[in-house]
Amino acid sequence: MKGGNIEALSALGILMIASMAIGVYANRAQEKGGGFLSGYFLGNRGLGSWSMALTATVMSGGTFMGFPSLVYSYGWVLALWIASYMMVPLCTFVVLGKRIGQLSRQTGAITLPDLLRERFESPRLGLLASIVMMLILTFGLVSQFKAGAIIMQLVLPPLPGIPDGALYLNRSPQFLYGLLLFSIVVVGYTIHGGFLAAVWTDLFQSVLMAIGILILFPLALIHSGGLERATQAGIAAVGPGFAYAPGAERDFLTPGLAFSFFAMWSIAGMGQPATLVRLMAFSDTPTLRRATFLLGAYNTVIYVPLVLIFICARAVLPNLAQPDEVMPAMALKVASPWIAGLILAAPFGAVMATISGFLVQISSGLVQDVYHRFFNPHADEATLRRVSNLTMVIVAIGAAIAAIFSPKFLQALIVFAGGCAACAFLVPAVMTAFWKQATARSAMAAMAAGVLSMLALYVPGWVRNADPGIGEKSGFYPVYFMGVAPFVWGLVASIVVGVVVTVVAPGPPPSRVDEFVPETAR
Repeated sequence: MKGGNIEALSALGILMIASMAIGVYANRAQEKGGGFLSGYFLGNRGLGSWSMALTATVMSGGTFMGFPSLVYSYGWVLALWIASYMMVPLCTFVVLGKRIGQLSRQTGAITLPDLLRERFESPRLGLLASIVMMLILTFGLVSQFKAGAIIMQLVLPPLPGIPDGALYLNRSPQFLYGLLLFSIVVVGYTIHGGFLAAVWTDLFQSVLMAIGILILFPLALIHSGGLERATQAGIAAVGPGFAYAPGAERDFLTPGLAFSFFAMWSIAGMGQPATLVRLMAFSDTPTLRRATFLLGAYNTVIYVPLVLIFICARAVLPNLAQPDEVMPAMALKVASPWIAGLILAAPFGAVMATISGFLVQISSGLVQDVYHRFFNPHADEATLRRVSNLTMVIVAIGAAIAAIFSPKFLQALIVFAGGCAACAFLVPAVMTAFWKQATARSAMAAMAAGVLSMLALYVPGWVRNADPGIGEKSGFYPVYFMGVAPFVWGLVASIVVGVVVTVVAPGPPPSRVDEFVPETAR
């Protein structure tokens, strides 16, 4: 599909300007609090219920780009994939929220590695957590930069002096210029405003997401002729499996994988660094309770229409060459240009918010957990800010370049990065919150076992290109041992190794148990 939609591009331009303005305001707000580190990387622990709920929606480029491409390609079975998102507030906020918030305030931790280090009195654990978190999040950034560039590609007009159909590095000029413009804006406002810029733009963009989805839903139904006609179009294009449950004449999302992804988004979602950092930043327990209710309601309003919209896309866009383009292509097809621009603000905003959050976490990991702690403990705030800004720029450049060479299916990257994060941090987070006998050794063992198990199943798939699955046709797919996704085996390995090491190894000093474990857990 050729780009060139000035009205939609203008709408996205307004969104980018608004995001920059929010970054300026956030910079002023965070400077009023408790110093650069606490304000820039944690917003001075002042998040309210709306900020908590609408910035913990786990939305990203995957929600509006990767996931829709899978609905378009495989059909109704993706409703099982997304259903587990409804459980996110219960699994994350109710299980871990209160305890993680208490511990972060008690220890004064600013980052997730900070929290692990203080809870277990282990600089080695903190350093390992920092390195693992930075690597995983940097990898996850690639998919988000790709998503932003795809949207820009579809709305940018033909570029002067460049012939139609020209390709550079196997990408269109619009993709490359869009990637550059998008990167400058999102890195700019994140550098200026830090954690609060990420949170407030996330909140602002979450509202736009809801508006965009609720506008696109009836338009999709009208233009497709209804869900029955859209389903028939899907069956004609990809076979009967488009309409049926797991395993119905398909290799994709068999019963084992359906179970895997339900566990991925609901249970393993608790281990995502972005979510855990949000849990360290809310103001009090009543705020957390209200946020739990708000997030559950918001997820229902967003995710149910998403499935239906991209079922309809099969009738509206029957021969889309690039499935990852289905969201912006659908908006441009069924809506007027200005309305399409508003709808496109939903995926664009989700991508921008995710990138800004990831950049803040990566920067905090390097600046607070490595540079400030090990190399320059007496650094002043000006030095810390310069190092933080430089980190964000370098990481963003690397991720943007990698996005040019990323695989076909965006969601394959997101599943890998999200799975690695869950396998690394879920079990240590639970140990941190609730298990009085857990030690730094057992947390490190659990973290290493989870990540190495994931890689043990991904690397052979990359090398041999053998097993089909979520990364089919993308060159980025793992071995699905016993038909189950790698992150399930990674979580199992993390749990088993963490429990065994905790039971076998010497426990922590009694004084440490008394200090950090709540009365109900003793």
